Amino acid sequence: MQPRHLILARSHVANGVVLVGLILLCRTVSPADNGPATLTIGADTCALFPAATVEPPQLPSPCRTPDGREFLTARTEQGDYVVVPVTITPGTEVRPWEAPLTVDAEDFPTLADTGIHSNTELSQLQSITGRSLAEITRLARPGGLSSSGFLAADEDVRAVLVGDNRLVTRLGLTHPKLARPLLHVCNLIRTIHQESGRRRTNEVFYEGHRLTLEIEFSRGGQQSIFDDGLDGAWAIRITRELEPTEQALIDRNYGHLAQAERDLLRTRLTCIFTGEMQPFYIYRYGFYEGHTEWRTDPIAIAFLFGLKPLEEIEATFSGRLHETLTRHFVGEPPGS
Repeated sequence: MQPRHLILARSHVANGVVLVGLILLCRTVSPADNGPATLTIGADTCALFPAATVEPPQLPSPCRTPDGREFLTARTEQGDYVVVPVTITPGTEVRPWEAPLTVDAEDFPTLADTGIHSNTELSQLQSITGRSLAEITRLARPGGLSSSGFLAADEDVRAVLVGDNRLVTRLGLTHPKLARPLLHVCNLIRTIHQESGRRRTNEVFYEGHRLTLEIEFSRGGQQSIFDDGLDGAWAIRITRELEPTEQALIDRNYGHLAQAERDLLRTRLTCIFTGEMQPFYIYRYGFYEGHTEWRTDPIAIAFLFGLKPLEEIEATFSGRLHETLTRHFVGEPPGS
């Protein structure tokens, strides 16, 4: 018999129950013994978190240094600004699972080499991490390991992998590249919330966009559908407002839709409800979950984090963005 808190973990979040958890995604920069560490870019130097400033720092966000370190600028609920180390180090072991941030090269060798799945490999796939696709699909549908599910009731894991791989290919991106901003956000949250216990993150700045974060934690835990040792206890809602030119594009190209459909299109573009397992799912397996409330859609990631402008996304999907964001992946053969 499955523990009830695992079955209900996701529906609890949707009903507003406060959540709590622990995660370390990758190595960050620690403050020096004699005070906060500093970051120098050109002639500008700023102190790193836990130092805070009233005015925003004059740094890009993400900021990447020549030695590979990465930093995000965030604004806390107190209204001050902090610069937080969020460096991602592939291959390092990650708490609490003691599992490395690596692609599942055994099951997906082409993904490990190129960042994109091979349709041939997906068509021949029988298991992931030693667990059969049938068992993964059973665990992932609503009522399996989660009330809301990792897949919609009519979806299966192969169809979702194929469907999202097609979307990512059309966007001209890769699965690890799409996981990257989510990993950055998780690192930022861990540092600000769990290492300080003092500040709540209100906004984060990414590629010129201002994103709002709402974070909840759970004393329970959500098991992974893959036999990979991952679990989760975070709920993270990431949103941003449409800019006037983006809203005008939606109105112009999708004015024929009913108001409810236009509202759904805006929501699917501008809001992601996710957790700390999902970036690993994307990075390791190219899995964004199916069409449930927890889906981390690759189009939405690309839009929210400024990986692709809306004009380019719209041109890619040629007036079918609403359909593309809402259509379930049901038994689609590779390459269709």
